[in-house]
Amino acid sequence: MHHLSRISLFLILSLLIQETLLGQKFVKDADKLALQYFERNEFEKANVYFEDLFERNPGAWYNYYYKSLLGAKEYGKAEKITKRLLKQNKSNVFLYVYLGKVYRLQGDVKKEKEFYTKSIKELEAVQPYLDNLTSVLKEEQLYDYAIEAYNKGRRATPLYPYFYERAELYKLKNDLVGMINEYLDALEFRESEIQTVQAQLQNSLGYDDEEGGIKNPLLKQELQKRIQKNPQKIILVEFLIFIQKQQKDFEGAFIQSKALDKRLQEDGQRLYELARICKSNSQWDIARRCYEYVIAKGPDHIYYDAAQIDVLEVEYLYLTQQPQPETAELLLLEKKLTAANQKYKQPPLNQQLLKDLASLKAYYLNKTDETIGLLEDYISQSGLEPGVKAEYKLMLGDIYLIKGEIWEASLLYSQVEKSFKYEAIGNDAKYRNAKLSYYAGDFAWAKTQADVLKGSTSKLIANDALELSLVITDAIGIDTNDLALKLFSSAELMILQHRYADAIARMDSINLLFSNNTLGDDIYYKKAHVYFSLHKYAEAAEMYKNIIEYYPNDLYGDDAQFKLAELYENELNDKEKAKQTYQEVLTKYPGSIYSVEARKRFRTLRGDNLNN
Repeated sequence: MHHLSRISLFLILSLLIQETLLGQKFVKDADKLALQYFERNEFEKANVYFEDLFERNPGAWYNYYYKSLLGAKEYGKAEKITKRLLKQNKSNVFLYVYLGKVYRLQGDVKKEKEFYTKSIKELEAVQPYLDNLTSVLKEEQLYDYAIEAYNKGRRATPLYPYFYERAELYKLKNDLVGMINEYLDALEFRESEIQTVQAQLQNSLGYDDEEGGIKNPLLKQELQKRIQKNPQKIILVEFLIFIQKQQKDFEGAFIQSKALDKRLQEDGQRLYELARICKSNSQWDIARRCYEYVIAKGPDHIYYDAAQIDVLEVEYLYLTQQPQPETAELLLLEKKLTAANQKYKQPPLNQQLLKDLASLKAYYLNKTDETIGLLEDYISQSGLEPGVKAEYKLMLGDIYLIKGEIWEASLLYSQVEKSFKYEAIGNDAKYRNAKLSYYAGDFAWAKTQADVLKGSTSKLIANDALELSLVITDAIGIDTNDLALKLFSSAELMILQHRYADAIARMDSINLLFSNNTLGDDIYYKKAHVYFSLHKYAEAAEMYKNIIEYYPNDLYGDDAQFKLAELYENELNDKEKAKQTYQEVLTKYPGSIYSVEARKRFRTLRGDNLNN
């Protein structure tokens, strides 16, 4: 009897296990079938399986079953299962939103809104429940209700007011003003949020458009409104200055920075930093005014000496970028630089002063002998860092070159090359030696050196070396007659010496003397460079057009196409021609290094929204 009982018990257990396995197989197969029908929008068939799956595990299958019921327009069942889940857990207030959707689909707008509102009213405003509700509201594009939900959360947790979450909702609503003000509220709430706010606004307002990101004019407008209401809020003014710098409104940044410096009784640092930004953007007048403001604070202030030196560099840059600077102005600047160089005798304070003074004397006042003496005295100082000494040796070599003392120049370049054989400055010296050989008419040696430098780690030197090698190869080729190239290389030296009229005349003589020369595109390209330096933009444009017409597939074809577009855009103020010329870079030279930039500028001129 005992033995039979054990057999019976074994059979019963076996049957139970089989039944369980069969049930599991049914659930697994039902799962697959339900989802297959659901994906194919065959909702009536899917619901046959979803109903049983929901009964077995309501939490896991509700979303699918609910959506499938709506797809089958079985609104009563959708309402029923939603209320059933709500009854089980009233904390899941997002289910009221799903109920509201059921009523919306039935055309009951009043009841729909009632349940959306109820979802917020019944919400326990702690973050997990709030996140669940707002996620569903966003999914249903009910952004205003989601904002209301966050308002309730804000009242419940005033130390975490949900600024960033609300900002995202305003963005989804395409309400940029609302979004901006949420971020500005975050900044006023806690000033340490400045970095996050800047990054969020940059992302939310886009990067590439000309008025995207921090450059968006709405941001500045909203910020200025706040400053007018609350001018004592310093963080807002600092943020405005940051935006003005980004938007290149340097005049506005100067006014605000100066006012803030006075109000906070600061040391001029804001103005000094702004001056450096203005200088890098060629905003000479505002840079000068910034430096003068700092200098006016007196010699006891920390930025006084640096401002004294930097303001002279601004004067130098402004004056030497004029097409034909007045001699009287050059002499006055020389006097100022000389006085400052005597006052600030020790490196590193006088390094930039000395460079500007040497360049002014040599390239603009034809005082090469004075310049050589000045640089030799500086280089002979004891204690000068090797890298700094090498830099000034290269500069001294350049002065000897423009004076015509080629071997003195070569000696200095060779010294630097030998001392810094594996460094960028050594490669620079090697390239200058190659170019010097080119000026001297020793083209074979110049090409040999240039070919070595094509593998330089410095991209700039590698590109220059490649160009020099190609010019020599193209001009001489299989013909050993190098007279035309000698005239051209000597014209290049004249450009370096700022003897522009002589250089143009020398290049014009090449075509007269050597009708079959292969330097046509090189001559036009160098002439364009000269005309641009003289601010003769129409003449420069004609040179580029000649290259495009007669030498489109030669070395400077894509360069000429892109630079002509830049001239139209920036100097000749013909946006339509600029747009067309940028487009031609893309169609004629799709593999050009200028392609990416040309495409960006073309789209900007066309008015594309580059954020989309």
